Amino acid sequence: MALRYGDDVILMLEDGSTYLIKLKEDSQLGTHRGNIRHSDLIGKNYGDVVDVDKTRVYTLKPTMVDYIFKMKRKTQIVYPKDSGFVLLMLDIKEGDRVIDAGVGSGAMCGLLARYVGESGKVFAYERREEFMEIAKKNIERWGLMDRVEFKLKDIGEGFDEENIDAFFLDVPDPAPYIESVWKVLKGSGRLAVLCPTTNQVQSVVERMNEVGFIRIEVWENLFRQYKPNPKRLRPFDKMVAHTAYLVFGMKINQEGKGS
Repeated sequence: MALRYGDDVILMLEDGSTYLIKLKEDSQLGTHRGNIRHSDLIGKNYGDVVDVDKTRVYTLKPTMVDYIFKMKRKTQIVYPKDSGFVLLMLDIKEGDRVIDAGVGSGAMCGLLARYVGESGKVFAYERREEFMEIAKKNIERWGLMDRVEFKLKDIGEGFDEENIDAFFLDVPDPAPYIESVWKVLKGSGRLAVLCPTTNQVQSVVERMNEVGFIRIEVWENLFRQYKPNPKRLRPFDKMVAHTAYLVFGMKINQEGKGS
């Protein structure tokens, strides 16, 4: 489909630098290789190679990773190396009802919304209005607003839903909310808790055992990217190592019997 005004597009230059833009009339993108007029891209297709102002540009369809790393945000995001793993461990699928507590800028919320599908729903809790407004704009840009119900609410007041399939908890001090999470999950419902420190992991695991979760697991994911040069294949000099600890568990219906 030919590019039109209003479309999102990733522009990649020959040196590998990328820009996420929304095509607008009478607009241009300034880069270190010169200016790129939006009008020069109208009628092109995703995947085209375009020579603009002595600059070769590749027009690519944005992926979810592009949106996450280039979206507007005021909070730390859940990195793809963690978020993809969370989706699998929570077994997110079409039709699931999921709570995302601590929405922040909406990166994880958007992924959850994509995977619950049109018949599912994400209930997104955030206590700070400024963060929620940013999250709403990001979710809207991704075309997923109809799958998310936003709740401007302190989770210390509890949750409005019942029989939830999966729960993602990402708040500064998660341990005090574990019992409330247990109450809204259905039997065998899945919980994922993001913890920045080992102190939090310890308190969360203790509380999960007390409340009634089993199959408790603690993970830290370390990814290493390599330079794609066939003749000199080696890792990049820098890597994103520690981002967070992830704690997972499944609810049993008998309170206080976790292990």
